[in-house]
This record gives sequence, C-alpha cells and structure tokens, in this order.
Amino acid sequence: MENRSKNRLPAVSQAGPSGLPSDAFEIAPGRLQLGPTIGVIDIGSNSVRLVVYEALTRSPTPIFNEKTLCGLGRNVQTSGRLADDAVARALASIRRFRALCTQLRVGELHILATAAVRDAKNGAEFVAACEAICGVPLQLLSGREEAAYAALGVVSGMYQPNGIVGDLGGGSLELVDVRGGAIGTGVTLPLGGLALQDTSGQSVKKAERIAAKLVGKVDLLKKGRGQTFYAVGGTWRSLAKLHMAQRGYPLNVMHGYALTGKEIADFCYLVSRQPTDSISRIDVVAESRRPLLAYGALVLEAVVRAARIERVVISVTGVREGLLYYLLDPEEQAADPLIAAARELCLLRSRSPRHGEELIAWTDRFMQVAHLEESAEEQRLRHAACLLADIGWRAHPDYRGEQSLNIIAHANFVGVDHPGRAYLALASFYRHEGLLDEFMSPRIRELVGVRLLDRARILGAAMRVAYLVSAAMPGALPRAPLRVEDRRLVLTLAGDLSGLAGDRLSNRLRTLGRLVGRDTELRVIP
Repeated sequence: MENRSKNRLPAVSQAGPSGLPSDAFEIAPGRLQLGPTIGVIDIGSNSVRLVVYEALTRSPTPIFNEKTLCGLGRNVQTSGRLADDAVARALASIRRFRALCTQLRVGELHILATAAVRDAKNGAEFVAACEAICGVPLQLLSGREEAAYAALGVVSGMYQPNGIVGDLGGGSLELVDVRGGAIGTGVTLPLGGLALQDTSGQSVKKAERIAAKLVGKVDLLKKGRGQTFYAVGGTWRSLAKLHMAQRGYPLNVMHGYALTGKEIADFCYLVSRQPTDSISRIDVVAESRRPLLAYGALVLEAVVRAARIERVVISVTGVREGLLYYLLDPEEQAADPLIAAARELCLLRSRSPRHGEELIAWTDRFMQVAHLEESAEEQRLRHAACLLADIGWRAHPDYRGEQSLNIIAHANFVGVDHPGRAYLALASFYRHEGLLDEFMSPRIRELVGVRLLDRARILGAAMRVAYLVSAAMPGALPRAPLRVEDRRLVLTLAGDLSGLAGDRLSNRLRTLGRLVGRDTELRVIP
C-alpha cells in the first residue's frame, strides 16, 4: 500500500463568528465525523474529475463532484502526444480542483491518471505540472493497475460480484475477472471512445471491425459464456440512461441497472448504426457524451457477443472507489456496504439509532418463531430495512410513507440491486401507510417479485406493531418479543409496558397475524 502521509494536505484553520473555532459553524450536524475528508482527482482520457468524499468508509458518501471534458486522449493513438489545448484545459481544471480542495478542507488528496497520460510522449511533463499544482504525488496507473482498481471498485459497490468487469474510458478498455473479493489479471485494449475514434478515422464501420478483431483475441472473454458483465464508465452509463428512458423504467438509479446480454447487444447495435440525433430520447444524454456514444455501443456489443454474456449490470463505482476500497483495512473491506450505508443514514436521520439495531433483533426473533424461511440475501435486506425504518419521521405525517419510499429508492446506496431497493422502499412505505397501495405508484412494485413483495408487506406490518410498542425509542422491544403459542402469535406486555396495550395495537397485531396465517393474542401482565 502506498504511503498515505504523502497525500495529506496542510490543515486550513479559520476563525468563525465571535472568534469561535470555524468548525462550530462550518460542519453541520448532518455530517458524520468519521475522519478527514478525502479527495480524488481522476485524470482520464476524456474527462478530468474531482470527487470529495465525507470520509474513508466502506460506503463513502461524495460531498462534492465536478468534472471537465478535456479530451486529453484525443489523437494520442495517431500523434503520440497530448494536444496542447487539451493539456491547457486539463491543467486549468486541476488548478481549480486544487483550490476547491482548500475550500472543502480536504485532508487527503489522491491524483490518478490513466491511458492518455501513460501512452503520450509528453505524459511525464504533464505529470510534473500536475504535481507542482497539487503538491502531492500523481499515481500514473498501468493498464493492469487500472483494471485492478476498476475491479476493486465493482467489489466495493456490488454485493459479492461474480463475473467480468469492463471499464471503458476515453483511451482504453480494461477487462478483468472478479470472484467475490478476488480479482484476476487485467487486460487492456486501446478501445476507449477517443482512441477508437482516432484509429478508425472517425469511421464507425471501421471502428466496428477494429473492436471485433481486438475483442476476439481476449482469452478472458472466451470463458465468459453465461456470466455477468459489470459495465463501468461514463459512455456505458449514458447508454444505460438512454435505454432506461426509452423503456420508461420506473427507477431512475443507474447503479445496479441490469439487462440481459441479448437485450443490451441488440440495443447497442441500433445505437451504433443510426445518426445519434435521430435516436429516440437522445435528449437524456448530455451533448458532450453523444459523439462517443456509437463507439461505446459497438465495443459493448462486441464484448457481449464475443463472450456470450448472459447479463450486463451497470456499475457507477469504478477506479476512484476501487482506490478508496484498497485504502481500507481488511476488516472494513469485509463489511457489508449496504448495511454500512443504512447504519449511517439511521444515525443521521432516525430518532434513535439504537432502536434500529433492536428492531433487527426483534424481527430476527419474529422470523424464527413464525417459521418464515429467508435466504441470506433476504435477511440482509430485512436488516437494512430495519435500520431505515424511521428516517422519515420529520416529514408531515400524511407524507411520511411516500417520502421514505422516495428517499430509500433513490438513495446513494451500493451493494443492492434494483429489486432490493424496491423491497427496502416498500417495507418503509408499508410501515408508515399500512398495507394500502393506492397512495403509491404501482410501478415500483414492478421491480420486485411476488415473494419479495410479500416479505415487504410482512415486515412493514411487523414494524407497525413494533413502533406502537417502542415509540421509536430503545429499551422496549427486547422486553416485548413476539412468541408463538398453540399456533397463536402472542405479544406480551408486562410490568411498565402493560399500559401500552390498546385497540390500535391489537388491530395491528391481528393484521400481522393474518399475513403469516396465525391467530393473535395481546397478553397484558400488570
């Protein structure tokens, strides 16, 4: 691991109003204090981007994100050099990003550069200029290192990924296999959008032949039949965004968007063979991304067809997140990113974080006594839903269910697929609104199967019982477990909890009982 002390920036201290320390005014209670902020400047072949994260955690939250399309990789394949105008734009952006790091009180800064800089004859000069501006070393990634970081990014953002990772940049395509947390040896091909545009003389037909020839030689892809392909990179995200818009997909979240191999290959075929401006819903793709869209589409089509990929999943986590994952210690790397993110949101927005943990244990016991079998994946989703169950309490009572559903469905979560997101959102909705669906868009239910929808309803009903007992405060649920006696679901309130009994609680308990096929009893012991 690199020496991180070289990446530390000097602390910035300023006095706030009345002479008090600036932190008393600058850091809101809604910011988690988990360590210094960490910034990454990612110098790609097409764009230069700064992302600043709240802290180095298992599920890092960006607090600032800005990019500039500089086109450093334009004509590098034919000229061998970074163009002067592209260098000028990139260095101007990096000066701005370094100044922003001071504004944002960034404690640690990392700079990465990839294909265009490593391939250019004047790349070393550019690296020296970047380091002079930023005051920290630049890490110039080899093709294998770029592939490894991209794979680690997918490991950090997907729960137990298994398949092939492909990271398409402006200058190159990196391919590497991943099995859980283990990654293979990467392969680099000069098939980035700018590189392919350059070598093909801006001929899409010639670019198609180049891509098919290079992709066909990759041994890794010859073993891809029936596997999942994790697609990383801005051009492929734009393709997925276009596909979402055309099909009217109900969840506007890119990470985890999944398609069959045939579906995406056929879509890429159409995109790469018609004028970009004539494509339906092309307005959802930024104008700056459109010139490379056809090249990205034909590369993805070539990969999917050559490897006979079964499923393609879009990943928004890549090289930057892979670096952050690499910097974590092994214990933090092993943590579940979804549970980590849910715990952070519980800490920030619930009335009692400890109550969320107690709700996990209380529903664990309920699932056991009710003999409701669940897979390991279903259990982790239920645990995350318990941590998220109270994040909407500040909303108006009439809209808590709707607001909670929208926050959870669109949250900056990783480690969860779209059916899982829908389950989490629905469980929270049912916890607030009961089992009535008329106040919810029916389309969110399209993303979950019958079983997950049933489990969301059961969990929502169970949480409605739990919150009438606990009032969202810790201490009550461990003393009021659900039991099954003579096939009846029994909730016992004893001692100081006996005063919590009432018709409302009895009615909610009966609703839960109906869902699991049991009679119920609310037992009161003064």
